[in-house]
Amino acid sequence: MIENDIADILIKKNLTIASTESCTGGLLSSKLTDVSGSSAYIHLNLVTYANEAKHKMLGVTLDTLERHGAVSEECSYEMAQGLFKLTGADICISTTGIAGPTGGSAEKPVGLMYSTIYTKNKSETFKVLLPPETPRIKMKEEFVKAVLEKVYTFLIFL
Repeated sequence: MIENDIADILIKKNLTIASTESCTGGLLSSKLTDVSGSSAYIHLNLVTYANEAKHKMLGVTLDTLERHGAVSEECSYEMAQGLFKLTGADICISTTGIAGPTGGSAEKPVGLMYSTIYTKNKSETFKVLLPPETPRIKMKEEFVKAVLEKVYTFLIFL
């Protein structure tokens, strides 16, 4: 399982990790904490589903939420950056998207997710787009799988 590989790298490099999730609703946190001994490197995991939580807990600006929306590269970045300021964890991860089956638009369809991996020296925001007919639970699983794969690759080159 990739979360075990991530754990090995975090422990070898003496790094901490934190996550803030919206569309994945805690599933990323669950995967990261499925590894025995994860308390050695997990700093904090949050589910910031509502815009108010994104703003109050993570400092996502109201301007970002109004101009770009919660499902945007900008919001994802500000979520991860805010988590970094809050926790000081070495690696901070955010997820925000639309898992459906309702919601979405032509610009932001069901199946769209943005995620950011943030460190003090480097960050990367990426987009995942899944078929909108993917069942909600499967969509969340696929979003998390994509994030874990990206985190693993990110850590290798960190």
